Amino acid sequence: MKILAFGIVKDIFSNAVIDVDCKNDSSVDDLKHMLEKKYPGLNELGSYMIAVNNEYASAGDIINENDEIAVIPPVSGG
Repeated sequence: MKILAFGIVKDIFSNAVIDVDCKNDSSVDDLKHMLEKKYPGLNELGSYMIAVNNEYASAGDIINENDEIAVIPPVSGG
């Protein structure tokens, strides 16, 4: 499964796109736990969002291997 990274997440992943092995029918929460274990820098963000197929996803939403997944860091404006 390809994961797109934006903002500081690209630095944490050391790439704009990563491949991860995630079983079909995993939840967004499962994916977040897996990513945080592999990339502990995500824990330092405090919060970040997961988007599935261009829409923000909730923790219990189910993802599949053909979904487009993005990790979006907190955004501040001014």
